[in-house]
Amino acid sequence: MKLILAPMEGLTDPLMRDILTQVGHYDWCVTEFIRVTDSVLPDHVFYAYCPELQQQGKTASGTPVHVQFLGNHLDMLAANAVKAVQLGAPAIDLNFGCPAKTVNRHRGGAVLLDEPETLYAIVKSVRDAVPQHIPVSAKMRLGYLDDLHTLENAFALQAAGASWLTIHARTKSDGYTPPAYWEKIAPLKQHIQIPIIANGEIWTVNDAKACQAQSDCVDLMLGRGAVTTPDLVNCIRQGHEQQRLLWRDIFGLHIRFLQGHYKTEIGLIGRYKQWLGMMTRAYPEAEHLWQQVKKIKSMPELLFILENSTH
Repeated sequence: MKLILAPMEGLTDPLMRDILTQVGHYDWCVTEFIRVTDSVLPDHVFYAYCPELQQQGKTASGTPVHVQFLGNHLDMLAANAVKAVQLGAPAIDLNFGCPAKTVNRHRGGAVLLDEPETLYAIVKSVRDAVPQHIPVSAKMRLGYLDDLHTLENAFALQAAGASWLTIHARTKSDGYTPPAYWEKIAPLKQHIQIPIIANGEIWTVNDAKACQAQSDCVDLMLGRGAVTTPDLVNCIRQGHEQQRLLWRDIFGLHIRFLQGHYKTEIGLIGRYKQWLGMMTRAYPEAEHLWQQVKKIKSMPELLFILENSTH
């Protein structure tokens, strides 16, 4: 069973990847998408999205980090993939799942799921450009407005040379509204020979088991559930919830997070509040702390509250 930390824009950034891969055993994680238009990006952009490139493409805990690209310009996607590999990326992932309106308006992400031939061309261009030992994978949804092209898209990505597919079991129209339609992945397994990784609405160990049973996939990608419950990945590997981290252990992660590197102090505080708000779903203690810190705008005041909080 392979368990992967999902790429989520504005959420699983380098700081969050560092924290979560120190806590949990992931086979690999994937960067937030790097948007490619009409140029080869400078080094500093790659290092901003994936500082792990400066440490052999791995987090501090040794978890490989795959670099993800989004766009529709074949030559530039290929050229940027080559550069990422030269800088140390262990694998390349291509985003065909982002549902954001601004991205879709510019023919990026999930909107391309109505164009199987474009999916094929993009993956083939990148696959042909990077060394054969470097995996090139694709992440897709079931479709854009509907799931009529799911199998056709999967065939196109396989034919283009994708090493594996990750499928978020919803269409773009479904957004992130429950449920995820894990059962719609299962029929693809009868036709697609490359590995398929199931993704979407995995919040608990029972969700993981249900997803595996309904999708017929052993391998899973964990998204918001991994952020909400930092050791969810370990619980899934063990097959039960009993080993879940206690709040006092989670609390220590908060301090480490706030001591991490970020663009600005106010930005780091905002990211912490986002994380704490998500954790209220799994930890009752998070709700009490959230009420205390939600209006805080300075790091000394925030740390004072945390250091004097009961945990």
